[in-house]
This record gives sequence, C-alpha cells and structure tokens, in this order.
Amino acid sequence: MIRLRRMTKQIPSGDGSTPPLALYIHFPWCVRKCPYCDFNSHAPRGGEIPADAWAAAVVADLEAALPQIRGRCVHSVFIGGGTPSLLPAPVLEKLLDALRARLLLAPEAEITLEANPGTADAARFGACRDADVNRLSLGVQSFDDGMLARIGRIHDGDGARRAVEDALSRFARVNVDLMYGLPGQTLAMALADVETALAFGVGHLSCYHLTLEPGTPFARNPPVLPGDDAAADMQDAIEARLADAGFGHYEVSAFARAGQECQHNLNYWTFGDYLGLGPGAHGKLTVSGGVVREVRHRHPARYLEGAARGDFVQARRMVGAAELPFEFLMNALRLPDGVSWGLFRERTGLSPDVMADGLAEARARGLLDASPDRLRATARGQRFLNDLLQIFLPE
Repeated sequence: MIRLRRMTKQIPSGDGSTPPLALYIHFPWCVRKCPYCDFNSHAPRGGEIPADAWAAAVVADLEAALPQIRGRCVHSVFIGGGTPSLLPAPVLEKLLDALRARLLLAPEAEITLEANPGTADAARFGACRDADVNRLSLGVQSFDDGMLARIGRIHDGDGARRAVEDALSRFARVNVDLMYGLPGQTLAMALADVETALAFGVGHLSCYHLTLEPGTPFARNPPVLPGDDAAADMQDAIEARLADAGFGHYEVSAFARAGQECQHNLNYWTFGDYLGLGPGAHGKLTVSGGVVREVRHRHPARYLEGAARGDFVQARRMVGAAELPFEFLMNALRLPDGVSWGLFRERTGLSPDVMADGLAEARARGLLDASPDRLRATARGQRFLNDLLQIFLPE
C-alpha cells in the first residue's frame, strides 16, 4: 500500500490578537461561461469588459473598508474569477500599485492571479510578473482535446500545454487545476492528465471531481458521467500517483511539493481573516465583538454602480457563538492533517467542550480522529466530509 506523504505546512499566524489577514479580489468576467460553472462569472455583453471601471470600484471598495482592517498586515492577495487573465496589464499594475499605497502588505506576500489558458501567453504572463504577481493558477482542467470540448472550455490541449510552459518560464510558483470524472473519461485518461502536469514540473496541483451544480447548464441537461465507483477509483489513483511523485496531500483537493502550498488558501482553511472585494466577493473579519461575515453586491453592474454611492456591501452579519464551531470545522476538516485544538481556541474563543456531543458521535462513527491534541478527520471522514459536518450543524 502506498502511504500518502505528509508535509509540515506553515499555518499563517496573525498579530497575537487577531488572525492573519488576506485579501481576495473577484474579477467576474469570462470569454464564455463553462456549462458546469456556478461561480459569479459572466460573458461580457458586446464583448467589452469595463476593466478600468471595475478596478476603480475595487479601490473605492477597499477605501471604504479600511477602517475595519487599519493597521493590520495583509499576508496574501488572490485575484480570482471569472478570468482575471483578461485584465489588461496596465490595469492590473495600476490596481496592485493602489493596493500597496493603501495597505500594509507583507514584504513576501503571496500574490496569486487566476488564468485561463485560452486567454494567456508568454507576454501576458511576463506583464503579470512585472506587476509583482508571484504565483499563477492555471485553469487547465484537462490536456485532452475531447474532454475540453465536452466541458465547454475555450482552449485545447496544445493551448493548455503552451500555457503551462509559458507560466513556468515566468513564475517559480504555478498551480494547475485539473478535473476528473469528466463525461466519457476513463481512469487512464484521468491519470494521463496528471502525468502531463507532472512532466512539466509544476509544484502544485488542484484536482477536482466534476459535480453538477444546481442552476448550471450541466445540471439542467446532465452529460453522462462516470459512476461513483469509477470516480472514486480516479480519486484514489490520483492521490496515490501524486504521493509517489513527492506531493503532499495537504487539503481535500490540493497537492503540493514542499514549500509550494498556497498560503492564501491555507489561511481560509485555518479560519484566518480575509477581506473580499469585487462583485459577489465574501469576507470574514474578526472584530472586537466577534466574527463578521460580509458579501458584496453580486451583479457586476450593481457593484460598479456602488462606486458612486460608496455602497458595495450587500449583507453583513455577526456570526453567533453557536455557529462558530461549524464554521471553523467546515474549513479545518478539509486539511488531512487537521489542526491543533489550540488553533480552535485561538480562532473561535471557544472551548472544545461546546461540541462534546458532536465530537463523541463523530468519533463513534469513525469520522473523526480520537487524538486529544488535534482536530482531524479520519480517512473515512475525509471521504464523507459532508456527513461529518452535518453532525455539527447548529440547530
């Protein structure tokens, strides 16, 4: 039996009184929306993307939010979407300059940009690097022409391979997103995608099982997908192959060589704070009264209109003490190594005793490890994570 290789990951730390702080920026436009995607992404009407207006609104949104984070250091920035690689280089550079002028950005802050191989080339990647982006996340999904066509991607296999090569020529840290369980995909085909990525020498892979999300074209007209057993075999084989290649399986869908873990996402999974800017962006901030959740106006036009009024936040609420254990577990249990009970106390201000009944039930069902030092799902708990989390849903 192949044992999964574990690594020592560095959990982001705050200033002692608050968790570490990250910044997420949402760019909501794509060339074409994929039929499986339920993210807040839109094909622009008339083909024009209001990039300058979007960037100006994001900066205005940040300025309005500054009182909530004043004096706090930002450890990572993640520009996601949508397809942020559609951003013109001057707009991206101007935006990042505006962030640096207004925020205390850590000297070695991780700055990630998501990119679609169909909208990227070496020159664009070079411009991103010149703007101080230091990590690129490529939405490859597959290197197989047939698979890419079936899931509605705008690039082909050759385009995906060129994008990976170009990215690695500009960035020391590159993530490649892959999907498995695709229409008509076999185990051999899923592993072939992994082998192609490994051959390039990428340091981080995110491997996702295709799911039919409500409201998407695929949910309305489902393609024929591999069965549950076939998809589980793909997952097992991918995990084993990446372990053999020296990748640590440090989150449910994330695999990395030592030192290549995504610090921004680790901050999410360890219940750190993050300010979300851009249409539909979510945020979680620790304030004097507890933990606050925010969501920005979702529709791009509504968000851009908010710049004139300083009105960007659609909803803001304080997370109740009864909800905090579930919110913490929803993130931390995605980490196969789990987290210390000390981190639970630090990030929630609560004792583990508040969920004693749930812990006893989860352990009795073989879903949660019985360690007195760490909060960690068993292998079975990782596989049935939703079942595990339901035990801790607040009444």
